[in-house]
Amino acid sequence: MSKNQPIGLLNRIESPADLKKLSLPELDQLARELRDTIVATVARHGGHLAPNLGVVELTLALHYVFNAPYDRIVWDVGHQSYAHKLLTGRKGRFDTLRQFQGISGFPKREESKFDAFGTGHSSTSISAALGIGVGKCLKGCSNRAIAVIGDGSMTGGMAFEAMNHAGDLDKDLIVVLNDNEMSISPNVGALSSFLSRKLSTRTVMNMKRHFENVLNSIPGVGPNILQILKRSEESLKAFFTPGMLFEALKFHYIGPIKGHRLDKLIDTFETAKQLEGPVLVHVWTQKGKGYEPAEHDPTRFHGLGAFDVATGKSCSHAGCAPSYTEVFGKTITQLAERDPRIVAITAAMPQGTGLDMFADRYPERFFDVGIAEQHAV
Repeated sequence: MSKNQPIGLLNRIESPADLKKLSLPELDQLARELRDTIVATVARHGGHLAPNLGVVELTLALHYVFNAPYDRIVWDVGHQSYAHKLLTGRKGRFDTLRQFQGISGFPKREESKFDAFGTGHSSTSISAALGIGVGKCLKGCSNRAIAVIGDGSMTGGMAFEAMNHAGDLDKDLIVVLNDNEMSISPNVGALSSFLSRKLSTRTVMNMKRHFENVLNSIPGVGPNILQILKRSEESLKAFFTPGMLFEALKFHYIGPIKGHRLDKLIDTFETAKQLEGPVLVHVWTQKGKGYEPAEHDPTRFHGLGAFDVATGKSCSHAGCAPSYTEVFGKTITQLAERDPRIVAITAAMPQGTGLDMFADRYPERFFDVGIAEQHAV
C-alpha cells in the first residue's frame, strides 16, 4: 500500500457529508485512524502535532453536525486543522503536508472551499466568523458561522473585542472554546458541566424567555421578582462555572464539555445550532491525545521536525548546522550577560523564538505576555 493511501474508514470519506452515514462506533474508529495518519505524516515532515491530536473528536463532531462548506468553520491560528483537511477531500495529498507544492499546514481559501478564512495569526477567528455571519444574514442566508479558538488565543484582546461586538449585535454566531488546560478539578467540572447544560439547552432557554415575559407583564412586582431570580441563577452559575464572563458579554454559555466524547460533543453542537444569538461552547481537550510521547510533553510536540514514531525522539543528523532560532537564543543570552539593560519579550512563544534559554538564565528580565501581540509591542 502506498504511504499516501488512507486506510479503513478514512478511505471512504470524500467530504464531511460522508460522516453523516457513520455510526458512533464508526466515528470513534475514524478518530483513531485520523490520529494514526496525522502522527505518521508529521513524523516524516514535521508540523504541529499535539494541537491536532487534541481536536480530532471536536473536528469530527463539527463536521458531523454542521454542513460545511455551507456552514463556515473558522480555525483560529489554523495550525490545528489537519483532521479538517483529511475530512475535506485532501486525504490523498496529505503526505505532501508542508512540502513544496503540497498542501499547507494552515487553512488556505485557494486550497479548498472548506477553508473559510486564511489564518496564521492568533485571536482573529471570532472577528472573521462574525463578519461572515453578518454578511450571510444581510444576504438572507441561514447558514451558520463557527469560530474555533484555543484558550491561549483567548488572551488576545482582539478576541474579546469581537465578542463584545457580537454580543451587541445579537446575531447568530457559535464560538467553540478549545480549552486544553483543564484548570478546574474533575469533580467541580462534572457538576459545572451538568449545571451549564441544564441551564442552557434550547428548551430551558425558551421556557426562561416565556417566564420572563409573564413576570414582566405583572404590574409593579413582576420585574422585581424577575431581577431577584436572575441574580440567583447568575450567582449559582458563577459559583460553579467559568461561564459568567461570556454570559456578561451576552453569549449563551454551554460547558465545559468533555472534548473527546463524540456523543457529548454531537449532542452539544446540535443544541448550540438551535439557539438564537451568540453561543459559546466550552470544550475541554487534551493536547497530544492518543500519542503517549505527545501527551507527556505537549510543549515539545506542539510544533517539531521529523521524529521517530516508536520513541518520539527527534530525527537529527550529526554535524548539521544549528537553526537560526538556536543561534539567536544563545546569542541574546550571551549579550544579556554583558549588558544588564537587555530584556526579552515574547507573545506566548519562548521556545519557538529561542528565548527559553534566556528565560531560564534571567527570569526577572524575561516577559511572556501571552498571545497579546499588540500589548507586547
